[in-house]
Amino acid sequence: MTSDGNTIIAFDLYGTLLSTESIAKESAKHYGEEKATTVAATWRKYQLEYTWRLNSMNQYIPFSTVTQRSLQHAVAESNLELPNEGVTSSLMSAYDSLSTFPDVASALKSLARNPSITPVVFSNGTQQMVGNSVHHSPDLSPYASVFSDIVTVEEVKKFKPHPDVYHHLAKKVGKSEGQMGEMWLVSGNSFDVVGAKAVGMKACWVDRAGSGWCDGLVEGAMGKPDLVVKGLDEVVEGVEKASRG
Repeated sequence: MTSDGNTIIAFDLYGTLLSTESIAKESAKHYGEEKATTVAATWRKYQLEYTWRLNSMNQYIPFSTVTQRSLQHAVAESNLELPNEGVTSSLMSAYDSLSTFPDVASALKSLARNPSITPVVFSNGTQQMVGNSVHHSPDLSPYASVFSDIVTVEEVKKFKPHPDVYHHLAKKVGKSEGQMGEMWLVSGNSFDVVGAKAVGMKACWVDRAGSGWCDGLVEGAMGKPDLVVKGLDEVVEGVEKASRG
C-alpha cells in the first residue's frame, strides 16, 4: 500500500497486458500465414531465454536488442531468409503496437474508477519500448492515464526474475525492501510470479488458458501465486478480497 492507503499493483506488459502472439499478423506479411505463428512463438521463446542467459552471465543488453536478435534466431531456426533492415524495422515497430488481450480494456476501465488502487506498468522492456506501447499502441494508449508510472529494468540492467528488478520496482513506488509484501505483481508469466514471490511480494497469476499452476521450481506457498485469475477483469476484486484476508 502507498502512504495514502492505496494498494500498489504492478502489471507486467508483454504476455499480460499485451499479447506477443499478435505479432504473427505482421510476421505473416513477410513469411506467410503458415510460418508466421511458429516464428512469433519461437521469437518469444528466445526473447525470454536470452534474458535469462544474460542474467546468468551477469551481462546486460537492452531489451530492444534482445528482441531483435531473438527474431533473427527464430527466423533462422524456421529455415527462412534472415530479415533485412526494412523487415526488421517493420517487425520491431509492430512490437510497439501489439494487441491487448480481450479482457484488458474492461479491467483498465475498472481500475480507472477505483481510487484505492495505484497501478503501474512493470516490464523488462526499455523505457522507449514500453513508453511507445503504452502511449501509442491503438489498443493500450486509450488507457495510458490509468497507470501512475512506467517502471522498467533498464536502470538496474538486469531482467526478471532477478531480485534486483523487484527491489527497483519497490524503490520507484516509494517502498523499502522490507515492504515488498505491500505490493502486488500481476503477470501471465509464471517465472515472473515466482520471482516476485521470492522477494516477498504478493503475486497474481493470469491463467487465460485455464491450464492451472504447473511451475514446480519452488516448493510450498512461496512457489505459488497468492491469487489466480482467468483474466485481468478479475484482478481488482481478487486483490481486494485477498487484501482483506
